[in-house]
Amino acid sequence: MKNNPRALNASFRPGLRAPSAVHTAWPKAGACGGLLLAAALLAPSTCLALPSFARQLNMQCTDCHTEFPVLNEYGRQFKLSGYTNSADQSEFPPIAVMLQPSFTHTQAPQAGGASPGFGDNNNFAVTQISVFYAGRLFGPYAEALFGKEGAEIANKFGIFSQTTYDGVAKAWSWDNTELRFANTGTVRDQDVIYGVYANNNPTLQDLWNTTPAWGYPFSGSKLSQTPAVGTLIEGGLAQQVAGVGVYAMVANTFYFDIGGYHTLGAQMQRSLGIDPTGETQITGLAPYWRFAFTKLVGDARWEIGTFGLASDTYPGRDPSAGTDRIADYGFDTQYQVSQGPHDVTAMLSWIYERQSWDASYALGNTANSSDTLESVKATVNYLYDKTYGATAQYFLIDGSNDALIFSGSQAGSPTSDGFVLQVNYLPFNKHGGPAFWPRSNIKFSLQYTVYNRFNGARTNYDGAGSNARGNNTLYAEAWIAF
Repeated sequence: MKNNPRALNASFRPGLRAPSAVHTAWPKAGACGGLLLAAALLAPSTCLALPSFARQLNMQCTDCHTEFPVLNEYGRQFKLSGYTNSADQSEFPPIAVMLQPSFTHTQAPQAGGASPGFGDNNNFAVTQISVFYAGRLFGPYAEALFGKEGAEIANKFGIFSQTTYDGVAKAWSWDNTELRFANTGTVRDQDVIYGVYANNNPTLQDLWNTTPAWGYPFSGSKLSQTPAVGTLIEGGLAQQVAGVGVYAMVANTFYFDIGGYHTLGAQMQRSLGIDPTGETQITGLAPYWRFAFTKLVGDARWEIGTFGLASDTYPGRDPSAGTDRIADYGFDTQYQVSQGPHDVTAMLSWIYERQSWDASYALGNTANSSDTLESVKATVNYLYDKTYGATAQYFLIDGSNDALIFSGSQAGSPTSDGFVLQVNYLPFNKHGGPAFWPRSNIKFSLQYTVYNRFNGARTNYDGAGSNARGNNTLYAEAWIAF
């Protein structure tokens, strides 16, 4: 939404803020119709790092997470199994609610206000309110609905659904949504967990915190200036598309995921609270791939892999000049170790994007017939005694200069880089919340984003000559889940 092909905007964050969508600046990027998620839309659904999962498992949040939403090995196995593992003890419906009240301070005030209805600095907001249906598709009621034999099949379906109120835009919309079927088997005496999924955000189904949908920063301010561009797979299609795919984990070592995505129709998006204006519209089916290798290294679990998405697109939903071609190639690795009270997760991702602007160049929306873009994130997350956390990330967005796409940049360049530093306090992480609604959790965070370069230069893209660090942001948040 709000993508301007001729000017930089403030819609992209340095890292996807799960569970919110991120939108990139493209040459009249667009979206089109598809009904691949119709079945999922007609059923309740589920989400990560939620008390409803903990109630279903009769476990604490720390059994699946270090600092939520960072998954540990059991958490990855739970997701791999389609959110369906259960202790069969909870009678609570798989419902959860999330609140994120926040405060934002930017180093330099934002003339005219940070957003409609907000001041130019020091803004309080409810960043978002989300309602989830999360866990087994039929909750604890499958046997009552289908009998014992029918429940054995019904309980292989898991669902992930989130509906969100954006406290800055002051609007409701659907958010991350996924339906899964998971099962187990053997191949040449090797254990296999396999399944199928339908979702609305590429990488939403992934098991590691190195891919965009669940990558750090996990949340952030919507009331600060942010880099104006990101690769398409980094949230540029979130909630605008429907996708289906198949996956398998072989011998808890080799992970395979093959799928495809198609843009939902404009009318359907509007009915779901999404504004399709200026979106990147995928024509046909955009293939998605993910391959990963994981193994134990001493007491640690190490992963290395690749992922990507290739799409033919109409710029700005305009088919008159043909299609553009956007291909994202991602590489990632994650190292996670837990020893005594210490949990450490180190993550590295690199995404390289090739952009062939056959249609956009003909329409006069780009200065070049082709460009490249890359995104690098290096992150270390530490948690002590499951209670006190700290995270540091270096991020870089870089690519080809294009005087039309980045016309608001002094150099016609997308380059931004800097650091995100964060400290966390999780008082209920080990023992859960009150007895009347068990397994509730809360995370208090203080996050500081500092920019070395911002939208192509060391000065603001508005040409005022102020230092890029005027966009530095202090963000305080309470992430409440119950």
